[in-house]
Amino acid sequence: MVGKKNIVFGFLFLASTAALGPLMVLKYDDWGVANTEKQRVVGKLQALKAGDYEEDFETLEDLSAKQLAIANAEAIISMNKVSANEFGIDFIKGGPHAHGNLEALLNIVVGVVLCFIAAPLMLKQAVSWMLIIGTLMHSGLLYLERVFMQEWASVWLNTAIGPALILLGLVLMGAMAFKGFKGERVQD
Repeated sequence: MVGKKNIVFGFLFLASTAALGPLMVLKYDDWGVANTEKQRVVGKLQALKAGDYEEDFETLEDLSAKQLAIANAEAIISMNKVSANEFGIDFIKGGPHAHGNLEALLNIVVGVVLCFIAAPLMLKQAVSWMLIIGTLMHSGLLYLERVFMQEWASVWLNTAIGPALILLGLVLMGAMAFKGFKGERVQD
């Protein structure tokens, strides 16, 4: 059964990429702290604006240019902290988490469908390995780059070998399914 390795690989890879969900949830603690700080300093700046920047609402003293500059700088810095925390979450969510889950599910589907296709064994094996290697060379490398901060992985990602193998495997699967899909399990 040629597709068995894709099914097993798909479920194991899905478990590893789905596990990134709790990691992203942990990162929301830092985001919450940054967002609370942003609300405080931006709220202070909004209160200053509401008073037409004439006096400090806490001390009721005239507002100096330095005080206004400090309030602006604190607001900008706090918004930057929120953005940096959001980027850290999105960096994982948009890469290894989403692509890894998708490519794991593609492996499972391809593995199951391969069991119902009458085609030359070498062609079925080639497609099977294209999907596994393509997944490792795409979302596997995304995982290494973005979760474990392995910068060397981006060099291999930039070659686009992984996505190319996945796309080629899917096109070949479509052609094989068109010609050899039997609707019942076939013997390899």
